[in-house]
Amino acid sequence: MTFLVVVDGDADGWRIDRDLLTDAIRARWSGVEINSTHRSEVRSLVWEFETEYGPREAYLHKDGICLYMDVWEEDAIWLAMIFRRLTPTRLDLVFCDEGYTFDLRLQAGTTEAELTDLVNAAG
Repeated sequence: MTFLVVVDGDADGWRIDRDLLTDAIRARWSGVEINSTHRSEVRSLVWEFETEYGPREAYLHKDGICLYMDVWEEDAIWLAMIFRRLTPTRLDLVFCDEGYTFDLRLQAGTTEAELTDLVNAAG
């Protein structure tokens, strides 16, 4: 399933720090492969990694304000929380799945457990 976390509204020129995001991804999964070949606007930087459920990936939109995640829900929640921590608190984030089964505001300071509870309540 695909999930995404995206800045809601004007990002005022802000973009995610790709190096910090890469460091966080590498800290969770070993053997992360990075592909920076520009495939499309949506897939400007791709991280591929092996999870306990098999190979998965995350990819960044070229504008640097949206992360797509083809991972299991628990990993998507973790990645969304990392994205939130790397995003200025003044910016609003939305976390959702591709089918918009849920569409949640991800406030600064939200914990991983709180986000998990919100996802479970919405689904």
